[in-house]
Amino acid sequence: MTNLTPDNQDKIQAAVFRRLLAHLDSRKDVQNIELMNLAGFCRNCFSKWTVKEAEQLGIDIDIDTAREQVYGMPYSQWKEKHQLPATEEQMATFNALNKK
Repeated sequence: MTNLTPDNQDKIQAAVFRRLLAHLDSRKDVQNIELMNLAGFCRNCFSKWTVKEAEQLGIDIDIDTAREQVYGMPYSQWKEKHQLPATEEQMATFNALNKK
C-alpha cells in the first residue's frame, strides 16, 4: 500500500535533491564542464533553476544565495578551491553540443 500524497512526493523529491547535492559535493573532482558535456546540466544550472523556481513561487532568492546552497560555500571560494580551467577538448565538445 502506498501513501504517496502530493505532500509526501514533494518531501521525497526534496530529500532526493539534497542527496544529489551531497553526492556532487563528495565528487568535487567532477568539473562542471564535464557535467555539461555529459548530462547537459551542472551545478550552476541547479543554482539558476533554484532562482527560477523560487520566482514562480513568489520567493525572492538571488543567484549568489542559490549558488551557496548548491556549492555549500560561496561560489568564488568553490571556484578557487576546486574548479580547474576547461581544456581545449572540453570547450570544443561544449561548443559543438551547444551550437544553435
